[in-house]
This record gives sequence, C-alpha cells and structure tokens, in this order.
Amino acid sequence: MPVSASFLEFVLDQLDACGPITAKRMFGGVGLYAGECFFAVMMDDTIYLKVDDTTRGTYEAAGSRAFNPYPKRPDGGVSTSYFEVPLAVLEDAEELARWAKKSIAVSGQVRPKSKKARPALRSTNRRIRRR
Repeated sequence: MPVSASFLEFVLDQLDACGPITAKRMFGGVGLYAGECFFAVMMDDTIYLKVDDTTRGTYEAAGSRAFNPYPKRPDGGVSTSYFEVPLAVLEDAEELARWAKKSIAVSGQVRPKSKKARPALRSTNRRIRRR
C-alpha cells in the first residue's frame, strides 16, 4: 500500500518545526528532504528516520523496526540506516521534531560519493577486413 495523502499531510504538519521539508514520491513510497539532506522514507503509512551508531539505540530501545523495503526477499532486504518512528513520537509534534532534527543532522554528515571523471572507453571490437 502506498503512502496516503492524508498520512503525508499529517507527517509534514508534525514536522513543521524542522523548517521547509520537501516530499518526493519514489518507488511507491515518499522520501523526505530538508534542503539536500534525505533524512526519512515513508512506506505503507509508516515513517522511518535516518539513524547512525549514535542514534540507533534510541530506536531499538523503543522497539522500532528497521526499514525493510523487500520483506519477501530471501536476504531480508533490511536497512539498518532507517528505523520506524514510534507511534508515541509520531503523535507528539515537538518530540517528532527533536527526533527528525537528529536524523537531519545524521543525514547531513553523510557525504555523497564524488563523481570521478571516468576515462573514455575504448572499443575492443575492431572490424577485421577480409580480402
């Protein structure tokens, strides 16, 4: 089930204290951005925030599940970089803003891989002329 418009609107309202947030639809879900920082993913009317080693324990202690975009995959498809926001946090706008700001900070620390210039590819398929 994709993210409903009403759930997306609710989450964006709850995150108002975080400043401008951009929502982008992607792969049946929604990605949330604060500026250039991709800090949350929404799927099936659930929000998952970006975590790192310093914040993951808070989510685990609250009983949150890791984001699992492919539950039917044999390998599990679980991402330990995003964790479900507990319902009590989601319903408390001030608390959600605190959690989201930490997630935005975590997201801002991740540096994108630099795009190195690739050398031009040489063709190894040479035509051989037959006489």
